Amino acid sequence: MVKYVTSAELEALLKTSDKPVFCDFWATWCGPCRMLAPVFEDVSDKYEDKAVFVKIDVDENEEAAMKYGISSIPNVMAFKNGAKADSSLGFIPQAALEAFIEKNL
Repeated sequence: MVKYVTSAELEALLKTSDKPVFCDFWATWCGPCRMLAPVFEDVSDKYEDKAVFVKIDVDENEEAAMKYGISSIPNVMAFKNGAKADSSLGFIPQAALEAFIEKNL
């Protein structure tokens, strides 16, 4: 299950989560972001026991976008122990997203 979060909620989650956090930085006007949304949702259901999945709208949460240097979207970032571990830029098919998740669990 994917949860939509604000910049503050993301920061709180990164400080408290004992699981890896995968955050999809996106915007409503972004075509590739809309293409990635159902893929991210499906993958989140598959890995919900191993990781936390969140989405953050970069237009509404500029603080997070600036903090993590988001200049292109969609951008899925993997966080471990509260720190950025990896990122995947642009639309990718489900198999590629699952490989990215597996690599960062």
